[in-house]
Amino acid sequence: MRNDGDVNNSAERAREYPRVTSFRFRRGSLTTGQQRNWETLWPQLGVDILTADTKPDGPLDLEALFGRQAPTVLEIGSGTGISTAAMAAAEPDVDVLAVEVYRPGLAQLVGLVDRNGLTNVRMIRGDATVVLTELIRPASLTGIRLFFPDPWPKSRHHKRRFVQSGTLELMADRLIGGGVLHIATDHAGYAEWIAEKLATQDPAGHHVVQLTGASPISLDRPTTKFEGRAEREGRDVNEFVYTRPVPRGTGPGGTGTGTDTDGTADDSEDAS
Repeated sequence: MRNDGDVNNSAERAREYPRVTSFRFRRGSLTTGQQRNWETLWPQLGVDILTADTKPDGPLDLEALFGRQAPTVLEIGSGTGISTAAMAAAEPDVDVLAVEVYRPGLAQLVGLVDRNGLTNVRMIRGDATVVLTELIRPASLTGIRLFFPDPWPKSRHHKRRFVQSGTLELMADRLIGGGVLHIATDHAGYAEWIAEKLATQDPAGHHVVQLTGASPISLDRPTTKFEGRAEREGRDVNEFVYTRPVPRGTGPGGTGTGTDTDGTADDSEDAS
């Protein structure tokens, strides 16, 4: 049953900026193998919320979705899934929930999951803001990854950028205390935008601070073909690694808004 109080009240700030999509719809057909994987494996591995009649009625039960209790990372914009599969394979004790709208990319990830025998990856096809607002409970994620989001370089399109004040507060709310937000971009203008949004968060609300201690999840990323091209073209990759502060008097996983703000891990307990 949907608990509108728990989910919707904490998402109010995300609604304070214009509701526009941050992604582009890309056309693309599935190969024969991808179509077969989509028909046979997608029902076990994914949920398509772009189709209204398949949208879950309320927040996801992550333990039931993965069949176990484990730290969960939400990856926003998994693309073709190559990095997603590699990072999931490197951290078998961490569950990865990949969100993407591009069906061929998800179909490729389905194939990678199958070929590599990965049991810790699930997928959602849909708008990440809707996923965060309606399907993810507060204080339930150990990490959120946002790698190379669309920079929407034209000024009139900046409202479409995924990183906004509202989405930062929403993501902070969905992280456990000590959970990590990891962002990477090779677009200099977007990097400046992200830095400014991070620097002007409201410290009285849900927010993240720069991580200075140990991370509960791996921060290593495989180099994608897009990142390789950026390096060849002389574009720097800027990374932002932030954490939801752990409330004073609690261990990692705390959910309050009163915080220690230095971003260091509590050495008295395992941060994972």
